[in-house]
Amino acid sequence: MLFKTQSAAVYGIDANIIEVEVDVSPNRQPEDNFQTVGLPDAAVRESRQRIRAALRNCGYDVPPTTITINLAPADIKKEGSGFDLPMALGIVGAYGGLVKKELTEYVMVGELSLDGGVRGVRGALPIAIAVRTHKIPNLIVPEVNAREAAVVSGVNVYPVKSLIDVVNLLNNGDGVVPLKVDTTQMLDAGHTNVADFKDVRGQFTAKRALEISSAGGHNILMIGPPGSGKTMLAKRLPGILPPLTFEEALETTKIHSVAGVLDANSGLVGARPFRSPHHTISDAGLIGGGMIPRPGEVSLAHNGVLFLDELPEFPRNVLEVMRQPLEDGSVCIARASMSLTFPARFMLAAAMNPCPCGYHGSASRECHCSPQLIQRYVSKISGPLMDRIDIHIDVPAVNYKELRGSDSKAESSVQIRERVIRAREIQLNRFAAAKERIYSNAQMGERQIRDYCELSSDCERLLERAMQQQGLSARAHDRILKVSRTIADLEGNPQIESKHIAEAIQYRTLDRTYWV
Repeated sequence: MLFKTQSAAVYGIDANIIEVEVDVSPNRQPEDNFQTVGLPDAAVRESRQRIRAALRNCGYDVPPTTITINLAPADIKKEGSGFDLPMALGIVGAYGGLVKKELTEYVMVGELSLDGGVRGVRGALPIAIAVRTHKIPNLIVPEVNAREAAVVSGVNVYPVKSLIDVVNLLNNGDGVVPLKVDTTQMLDAGHTNVADFKDVRGQFTAKRALEISSAGGHNILMIGPPGSGKTMLAKRLPGILPPLTFEEALETTKIHSVAGVLDANSGLVGARPFRSPHHTISDAGLIGGGMIPRPGEVSLAHNGVLFLDELPEFPRNVLEVMRQPLEDGSVCIARASMSLTFPARFMLAAAMNPCPCGYHGSASRECHCSPQLIQRYVSKISGPLMDRIDIHIDVPAVNYKELRGSDSKAESSVQIRERVIRAREIQLNRFAAAKERIYSNAQMGERQIRDYCELSSDCERLLERAMQQQGLSARAHDRILKVSRTIADLEGNPQIESKHIAEAIQYRTLDRTYWV
């Protein structure tokens, strides 16, 4: 007898609906014959042992039969254990254990334990989106995945704990009710327990640079001795970035769901991600990869911050592979069987010491590094990568008076964030009026720079002199104009003035100091 169910397979951050066809027929041999076809991977082929044990422990006595399961379309590779549940339901249906003759109004995913329990899977959110796209009304998912799937409106999401729950739902229509969630509340919950800039003593210049960086989405590099507060400052960046829109939260959650790092209790990424990989990470870990490509750290930081501490300690080949996502906002991973693109529009925040010992230029500690050793240390970061970092800021050690003094002048993250949001709104309105598909000054291309960064004659002379004296590249020229535009937006000024250019040039002086 033939019975059909439906499931889904995740590819990249999207999902495809898969039809699960189950055929059972008498078997004259004493051994069971259980075959899965349709380009399954090892995890799918191994499911026959889990399914038989789960059915037996749920009270279903499956006699020796020939069971053939086809996962269609057959030209798409199926991977993961999420097909256990629809395959088991297909067997139950083929033996007449379900009232319905076919399950065209349901899509189901879930891994089965040996006792018939349903375990969580990756990619529940993109599966729910695919279900809505195909206008299928019902989705059955493990209870642990229900909150993220329920974020998608227009789909009835049924959270189940066991195979018996699913059978009762399909036969009787009771026992499990669709889950409803409040997406607004889920987004608001992501802003709790955020580190505050008010806790940082001193470092007013660095705070100003971070505010500009957040207002325009600019990449930033902090250079300073150990203990000066570089990491402390970076961890507070998400607190001054604009809140995630629902569309941004949905796209970010899809990536985290596919990667298997989504918090099941939250169900939705409500705060901008902050990723801080260790410097021993591989290029595949940073960019993404594997036989079945998975998102890397640059994609997990999408719509958020990627913080690279001790930047020169990262292998050079690892840093160089970031050049494409920094420019394009996406990562393309090509394999012989498939080519997948993951979004990777993030703000890069990096930190490094000025030399191997960390005290070059310090007024309180003596540096014992030779000029050649310092040059070799900083040259681990290539010029093209440095050109993609808009702001370079010196973070000196905090003196005793600042450390122990009153923090009455220190602004909270909420105050800084209000200015950042206003600047971002100016940018959004500017680009929306021109029907540009960009959202911040950092994303401007050459044409947008010409259109929105017009300079007066005084600004032209100031910028020309800086370019000649510091030997800045053409990309550094564009970075200065972008940062100048952001500084003017923070002041609400429609025109870029000389003071805006001068401040932006200050954030490129490290080009002359180290990377000439």
